Amino acid sequence: MHKSFLAAAAILSAAGLSACSEKAQDSIENAGSDVGNDVGGAIDRAGEKIDNGLDDAGRAIDEGTDRIGAAADNASRDASREADEAKRDVGDTLQNAGRDMKND
Repeated sequence: MHKSFLAAAAILSAAGLSACSEKAQDSIENAGSDVGNDVGGAIDRAGEKIDNGLDDAGRAIDEGTDRIGAAADNASRDASREADEAKRDVGDTLQNAGRDMKND
């Protein structure tokens, strides 16, 4: 009797599930579609944020490179000016020393 009761319960459950299965399938399909759309949208938004972040990083690198180049140009001009002044100072000193030797 116990077995026949379990068999009857199983048959009734299967019948109930088959009656609800079409609704359940539709519900599952809709839920799956909604989840897929949500995940797809989140992935698209994440991709856009990554692209924007990479664009910002590229701009920052370009700006930094430009600033480094400008600083290097300024340093080169300053070094050249200092070297010219040092040459003049050495030349003036040598001329003065030559005059002093000539006058002694």
